[in-house]
Amino acid sequence: MWNRLVRVVRSFVGMFISVAENPEMILEQNIRDLNDQVPRMNESIAMVKANVTLLENEETKYKSDVLDLTSKLKASIQANRDDLAANFAVQLETLKSALGRTQAQLQTAQLAFEKAMNVRKAFMREKERKTQEAMQAIRDNRRSQWQKKVADTLDQFEVAGISQTHDEMLRKVEEQTAVNEARMEMALGNVDQQRVKIEEEAEKLRAGELVKQFKIEMGLMSPAPSATPDKTIGSREGESTKS
Repeated sequence: MWNRLVRVVRSFVGMFISVAENPEMILEQNIRDLNDQVPRMNESIAMVKANVTLLENEETKYKSDVLDLTSKLKASIQANRDDLAANFAVQLETLKSALGRTQAQLQTAQLAFEKAMNVRKAFMREKERKTQEAMQAIRDNRRSQWQKKVADTLDQFEVAGISQTHDEMLRKVEEQTAVNEARMEMALGNVDQQRVKIEEEAEKLRAGELVKQFKIEMGLMSPAPSATPDKTIGSREGESTKS
């Protein structure tokens, strides 16, 4: 009983694994995963770009402050205000140090942004290539499944059985035709052939008489001589014999 239960559980697990490992489903999920990575990558690149922009703004401000303090320092020296000049000199030194650090950070940030853009380009090319490969594989898989269905359908055809039934029906039709032809010959043999011929000859004679009648009416033919004189001669001969 335990072994049967284990086999049932294993069969269900195998079925779920086979469904989960459907190549078409996995490829479609891979395409979705690749597309989902694009917004996250763009967001990361935007953060790098924002850092570059902030450092550029900071650099611009430091340069402006350096120019301003330099002007103040020179003006103080020209006014013989060494105390003010010394103060401006210390501030200027601090600003130049901060400007140097900002410029170094800006250079690093610009390199990072350039690298991020290169990575994005490479990723997009790879994403496009993998997407095209996945779509082609999906099309091939669907075509293969369709071909499998067609092959399964063709395998279900019983050609031999159909041919056997076909030949059997042809033989039955031929037998029925032969029987009907034999019955027709027998039926024709039972008809009085002599009577049929007489009727045909009579019909021909009647048709001929009708044609002669039309010719007489049209003046194309003279009517046949009367048979009365023959009867008169016959009567006279009979009287002479009696005398």
